Amino acid sequence: MTISIGDKLPSATFKTMTADGAKNLTTEEIFAGKKVVLFAVPGAFTPTCSNNHLPGYVENHDAIVARGVDTIAVVSVNDVHVMGAWARFSGGEGKVLFLADGSGDFARATGLDLDLSAAGMGLRSKRFSMVVEDGKVAQLNVEGTAGQAIDSGAARILEQL
Repeated sequence: MTISIGDKLPSATFKTMTADGAKNLTTEEIFAGKKVVLFAVPGAFTPTCSNNHLPGYVENHDAIVARGVDTIAVVSVNDVHVMGAWARFSGGEGKVLFLADGSGDFARATGLDLDLSAAGMGLRSKRFSMVVEDGKVAQLNVEGTAGQAIDSGAARILEQL
């Protein structure tokens, strides 16, 4: 079953890259008592994710934070090293929290998983964005068309904040 507005996020543990190496972060640590914009991409470094989706959040960081958001985070079914490299390469380091959902546990638990085995990519996350307030989904946007980042993009989130 897919997560909906009003639902509490499932408990999960992500990995993020820090100056001291990989670190575990739980949903409770990221979302409890905070307003967070979370967006997901099918894969770091893929064309739509790198050229269209992530840049909107990096470019609109200040405008999003100005609307009371504590954290902007991106999650992908990639390993922590790939997400760390993507943070550095994209210019998003320090603006966006890059979360690795390496085994896709969070994607499956939210019902936002995507099977791209036919394309040789295996389990991934659907492209989505959400506003999470104290661990509960306040807004949810699941992208309807492959290869686009319109419904789940930063402009849409700015409209909802």
